[in-house]
Amino acid sequence: MPILGLSTKGPSAPAHFNLESLIRPNILALQPYRCARDDYSSGMLLDANENAIGAALPANFVPGLEAEDVSALNRYPSPTHDELKRRIAKLRNVPDEKWVFLGVGSDEVIDMLYRCLCVPAKDNILTTPPTYGMYGVCAQINDVGIVKVPLVTKNGAYQLDEAAMDAAFVANPDLKMVFICSPGNPTGTLIPLDVIRRVAENTKFKGLVVVDEAYVDFAPEGTSACSLVTQYANVCVMQTLSKSFGLASIRLGFLVGSPELVQILTNAKAPYNVSLPTAAIGLQAFSEEGLAIMAANVRVLNANRDALIAEITQIPNIGRVLGGNHANFIVVEILKDGKPDTPRAKAVYTEMAENRGVVVRFRGSEIGCEGCLRITVGTEDENKTLLARLRELLV
Repeated sequence: MPILGLSTKGPSAPAHFNLESLIRPNILALQPYRCARDDYSSGMLLDANENAIGAALPANFVPGLEAEDVSALNRYPSPTHDELKRRIAKLRNVPDEKWVFLGVGSDEVIDMLYRCLCVPAKDNILTTPPTYGMYGVCAQINDVGIVKVPLVTKNGAYQLDEAAMDAAFVANPDLKMVFICSPGNPTGTLIPLDVIRRVAENTKFKGLVVVDEAYVDFAPEGTSACSLVTQYANVCVMQTLSKSFGLASIRLGFLVGSPELVQILTNAKAPYNVSLPTAAIGLQAFSEEGLAIMAANVRVLNANRDALIAEITQIPNIGRVLGGNHANFIVVEILKDGKPDTPRAKAVYTEMAENRGVVVRFRGSEIGCEGCLRITVGTEDENKTLLARLRELLV
């Protein structure tokens, strides 16, 4: 069955992959809801039952938007936000807006992938723990099974166990997706593009390779799997404005993938899933000035990360900083008698948050993270305070 609304085709490789066979039949046959703005967006708009008088906001309310955006708050937003998609496409080096899908944060993108590809109580996906927890939460919400193949964690490697994944592909030939978090959360470690390419080319796996790159702007240039999207129909990449762009509160994420996959997600999404304020701020973030600010902030945070690593490892009873350190956080061991100690890490986490005014994240219960805390890189002053509190507790 053809994909409704598709006007541009993506790559045909690899030969063993067929997207249409992965999509739930009811989604593939779905007639998308046509909203008012799909047809007309200018003129006297009396078609969508909007409030013609305007937004119920105080006259002095300044939401940080341009005047024309404020005056349009009583209207439904664009269902597509094509200009925003074009700016994203340009930055991530894909042909045009037809290769970009927008979501309310990456979490909506994850959920949409489950809803479009996975039949509840029947299908399965694969994850590589330790990894981002929402893959599991969304799987449970959508009643989808999870096959777990842990990363190689010895000495903080946090890399894919390709042999174990091969075995899982053979044992589960109908897997719909594999989620690869790169740089990982909570590991902070990049998965090399050659490794992702091998997964995409693996004839034992017929599903979709979903690469989650929330932290990729903190990693070296040229490491994004967006470069694979135009080569492989079975590779898509999720990113977000929550991290490097510092815009967590606007809830804007996106997927870069083949036009076929983007069209399927577009057909199934809510009509106006991304709000006008969110899209307007996103446009500014992807302007030349916004991108320059983002790049400058990333340089500062990466320098702060390097300085934090150098200082924190000098504190007694702190062990290794694990992983590749390609994100805006670090994973560090808390020691007792010279060994990583999970109860002590939990106690340090609790004491810091409840009595010392510094909140980090306990990660000691995850595979390969025994005795570990995950610490977000802060400002220079915040890092100094963090280090002082850790010295008070651990020296």
